[in-house]
Amino acid sequence: MALTREDVAGIADYARIALTEDELTEMTAYMNEAVDLLQPIREYDLAGVEPTFHPIGDLSNVMGEDVPDTDVRALPIDVALHNAGSSRNRSFRVPSILGDEGGDR
Repeated sequence: MALTREDVAGIADYARIALTEDELTEMTAYMNEAVDLLQPIREYDLAGVEPTFHPIGDLSNVMGEDVPDTDVRALPIDVALHNAGSSRNRSFRVPSILGDEGGDR
């Protein structure tokens, strides 16, 4: 099923992208080529295959415990913070990425 110029114009409008007539023609061809590249995938027999919404399945937390590795020599905190622009409570201080309401971290 090929995308029409109207389909691509609707997608562009939804994405708030202004396209000239020439760009619309070019983008329609480009998007149809992209869809054609997916054709081999559409030929797989997927009857009875449940959709996967996450590649790892039901795994909810992939983070390990935050414990120091006793086999590795750790850098002393005072040495690590020596050249820091700013530090507080044995931690590096960095500008907040949350804006004013996020506070200083």
